[in-house]
Amino acid sequence: MTEQTGYLVLSTGDILEGTYLGQTIQQEGEMVFNTAMTGYQEVMTDPSYAGQIVTLTYPLIGNYGCNDATKESFRPALAGLIISTPFGTPDHYQSSYSITEMVENYQIPTLYNIDTRALTRIIREHGEVYGKITTDKTDQPQNGKIAPNFVQQVSVSSIQQYAAMPMSAKHAKQQVVVIDFGYKHSITKSLLHLGCDVTIVPFDTSFDTITTFHPDAVILSNGPGDPQDLQNHLSVIKQVATTYPTLGICLGHQLIALAFGATTKRLPYGHRGSNHPVKDLFTGKVVITSQNHGYVVDEASISNEEWDVSHINVNDRSVEGLKHKQKQVMTVQFHPEAHPGPKDTHDIFVQFVDQLSEKGAKQHA
Repeated sequence: MTEQTGYLVLSTGDILEGTYLGQTIQQEGEMVFNTAMTGYQEVMTDPSYAGQIVTLTYPLIGNYGCNDATKESFRPALAGLIISTPFGTPDHYQSSYSITEMVENYQIPTLYNIDTRALTRIIREHGEVYGKITTDKTDQPQNGKIAPNFVQQVSVSSIQQYAAMPMSAKHAKQQVVVIDFGYKHSITKSLLHLGCDVTIVPFDTSFDTITTFHPDAVILSNGPGDPQDLQNHLSVIKQVATTYPTLGICLGHQLIALAFGATTKRLPYGHRGSNHPVKDLFTGKVVITSQNHGYVVDEASISNEEWDVSHINVNDRSVEGLKHKQKQVMTVQFHPEAHPGPKDTHDIFVQFVDQLSEKGAKQHA
């Protein structure tokens, strides 16, 4: 196969030359980087990366292959992929196909032979950077902002229902509704393994429709984009959170905060990786977390009368979790389902489900 030279043209004026892996597709998007050493397939299929060109900083990608069991969505939504060195002959008993086959099957614009360390430094220095994968180095990215409709693109279009996994009954079965802003499948799997029936509903589902499922709890999922673009949905989110026990994850955490009057702000270059230290302010314990977000809740905007800050990021002191003082509502900026990453915070799901049983199903305002 003849190698095709490709270019990553950045809004900063930088041009990085590489080689296409797979088809010579031209695409542009917001530039981000992920520092995880493993989990490239989970990163590629995480809907939160919609519209983004993802740089994987680990130098060798694809050595254990890919399969259909560890995908976090039905189809990747990222705009493109930048890697240093692809590994074409994976060796793992669960591997079904290679990284090359994956980017070809899903038509993901991908460049390799790129100096990902240099690219990461550019993103860290400039913060908000946009790029275009192209065969023409004189080409320029046209978009200079995040599109407001990525959640609509990745959310389910119809209601989906899943039955709890067979298990030894620790407590009564719970009915959990997940509002899908771009949910990772590992969230659903975690709930199913804990004995919950799960209903996935589109991001714009009305409160009245949610009530028809008689949920014991509601989870607001992760997802892509700027949380401020979802202002029209905040009234429903607040109605849900004041009616049912509610857990917000990543974007869901930010949306709950916005619904209760807080504000969000953009990080210089985001938290994306599987080794981010977070401190639980209630226990004093530090855990290592999996994260993928470019925005955070502004601590100065949080009402001290309504909320306790439950978790903070050890590196930059940003808000990583909230707990309501009167209602059974909690939020986390990180991913308790991990995938990829450590499972240090899986107990958040366990505690949330256990509390549903202890409090006897629904909580009403």
